[in-house]
Amino acid sequence: MAAMMSQAFKTLASVRPSLPGMDMHLAQINIATLRAPLEHPSIAGFTGRLDEINALADAAPGFVWRLQTEDGDATSLRPYEDDRVIVNLTVWQSLDALKDFVYRSDHVQLIRQRADWFHRPTAASYALWWVPAGSLPSVDEAVQRLELLRSIGPSPRAFSFAKVFEPETA
Repeated sequence: MAAMMSQAFKTLASVRPSLPGMDMHLAQINIATLRAPLEHPSIAGFTGRLDEINALADAAPGFVWRLQTEDGDATSLRPYEDDRVIVNLTVWQSLDALKDFVYRSDHVQLIRQRADWFHRPTAASYALWWVPAGSLPSVDEAVQRLELLRSIGPSPRAFSFAKVFEPETA
């Protein structure tokens, strides 16, 4: 699995450059537990839009990087013991850039339909944290940040949209 995870990263050369004066970027992980295997027809509404939504993210203002394999997405990666859990890991220039993509782009359509494809989470399903501009979080680090948020709640090391910590406190 470690070899597969290391192959999933683009090099830093393919990451969008920082804006002048931006020395920190926002990393985010979100996970979801599938209701059926990715190949199942009931998940087609999700998988059929992956390329579109990933292209939308790639072109979004403030987007820096996203975890992906040679297939162009991260759906084949399984960092959790439960094979039904899929992961998304991205880096953004700012909190506002991520919020705009998540809630003010066509991505919001997938959020509205997520119950069709994913089980309702019983714990935090995403975490945010600041990273130095030009660096990329590992999958292991991202999983640890989500677990930290779940275990102690929001902190400068892992937080959510509901309780944001500024980069200076991270």
